[in-house]
Amino acid sequence: VRLVESGGGSVQAGGSLRLSCVGFGGIFGISIMGWYRQVPGESRKLVASITRDGVTNYADGMKDRFTITRDTAKDTIFLQMNNLEPEDTAVYYCLANDHTGPSWGQGTQVTVSS
Repeated sequence: VRLVESGGGSVQAGGSLRLSCVGFGGIFGISIMGWYRQVPGESRKLVASITRDGVTNYADGMKDRFTITRDTAKDTIFLQMNNLEPEDTAVYYCLANDHTGPSWGQGTQVTVSS
């Protein structure tokens, strides 16, 4: 599956963004999808994931402000991010993990200014 993210941008602290990830080739059969983020000099880290059955998992401290959803009919997952903080500044990547292994999108930049 080819993943394409969108929705990143620049916002002020306290603002909101909604990221989208479209899976070209379909996401119905993909067991788990998720969002990761990466800042320069650090490894990519989990933000949230969602299974085919809609079970969600969030990294510590994310659940209060972020919400991951999955729309299989649109082959898309979303990450609603509210009350953004400067520490949320990163490149956000979409992941699809199925029997063939992981696939990553190209990433979308999120910049939060104070």
